[in-house]
Amino acid sequence: MVNRKQLIYKKVGQKVLTLCSQYIDLDSKDVYILSTGNYFNLEVLPNCEFKGILNLSRLNDSRRVNKFLELLNTKLVNGGVFIGCVETYAIRRNRLLEKYVFPFNYLVYSFDTIFHRILPKLSITQRVYFYLTKGKGRMLSRAEMFGRLYSCGFEILNQLESNNKLYYVARKIDEPVYDLHPTYGPLIKLRRVGKNGEIFKVFKLRTMYPYAEYLQDYVFKHNELDEGGKFKDDFRVSPLGRFLRKFWIDELPMFWNLFKGDMKLIGVRPLSKHYFNLYTSEVQDLRTKVKPGLIPPFYADMPKTLDQIILSEKKYLELYAKNPITTDIKYFFKIFTNILFRGARSK
Repeated sequence: MVNRKQLIYKKVGQKVLTLCSQYIDLDSKDVYILSTGNYFNLEVLPNCEFKGILNLSRLNDSRRVNKFLELLNTKLVNGGVFIGCVETYAIRRNRLLEKYVFPFNYLVYSFDTIFHRILPKLSITQRVYFYLTKGKGRMLSRAEMFGRLYSCGFEILNQLESNNKLYYVARKIDEPVYDLHPTYGPLIKLRRVGKNGEIFKVFKLRTMYPYAEYLQDYVFKHNELDEGGKFKDDFRVSPLGRFLRKFWIDELPMFWNLFKGDMKLIGVRPLSKHYFNLYTSEVQDLRTKVKPGLIPPFYADMPKTLDQIILSEKKYLELYAKNPITTDIKYFFKIFTNILFRGARSK
C-alpha cells in the first residue's frame, strides 16, 4: 500500500506535509492527491464526493487556471478543502534576481515579466503566447491567485511559503461566479452605489492586480484600516498602482462619469456594496439622496479612521441638503487649500 505521507514528504518536505495534515486526513479515501495543472485529469472524478483535494503542481503551469478551479469546485463537498501552490510574482522576482549576476539578472527579470505576465494578458498576443508555452510558467501575483480562488467559490484559510512556492489552503463555500470576461487592461469599470441606491459603473485606471475585486472581504478580515480609511499594507495594489493613486492619476477617467451626469464635482465618493454596508443606515440614506462626487469632503476634514470619515461625510451631506451650492463652493476652496498648502494626498 502506498504511503501518501511519505510521498508528499519526499516531494515537498515536512513544512508542507504538516500544513496539509492540519486540514485534511491524508489517509482517507475521501481525499484525492494529484500533481497536475491539466483540468482534464479532474473530469474523470465523481462530483461532490471528496472532502479534500491536494494538488502538488503549481497552478502557474495550468493553461486555464479558472477552468481548473471551477471544475475542482464541483468535485468537493460543501466545506471541502483544496490545498494547492503557486509561484507568486514576488517569489519569482527574488528567484530570478538571485539566480543571475547583476546587471543580467534585471535584464532576465524584465524580459520574463514582459513575456510571462504581459503577453498572456493582451488579447492580441494571448494566442501566440499559449501556443509557444502551452500555458507553462505564466506569472501570477498572490492577489490574482487568491482572487481567482474566491471567484471560483473558495475562501482562504491559511498560507505557507516553502520551496519557492506559496502553498494555500482554501475551503469551498460557494459556487463559482464563472467570470467569462475578466479585465486585464489599464481601464476598468467598477460597480458602485450611486444616487437612489442604483448601481453604476465608475471608470478608473487599474491600480490593483486582476481579480483583486474578489478579495475585498478577505482583506477586510485580515488587514487593519490605515489612516484615511483604506487598508494598511494592501497587497492587492501594484507598485505602479501606488504611484497612480498618490497623484490621483487613476481617477482621471472618472471625469467621464462627471460628463455623463453620474457624479458631481464635490461629493462623497461612490462606494462598493461592501463598503456601503459598513455605514450606518442613517448615513446610507443621506448618501443615496445625492449624486456621489469626484472630489470628496475627506480632503476638507482629513479624517483618520473609518468612523471619522463617516462623521465627516454625514456633516457634509447634512449641510448640502440645506444649501447645495454654497456648501460645495466652501468645500471646494477648503479642499484645494489642503491639497496645495498642506500636502493632502491619497494612498
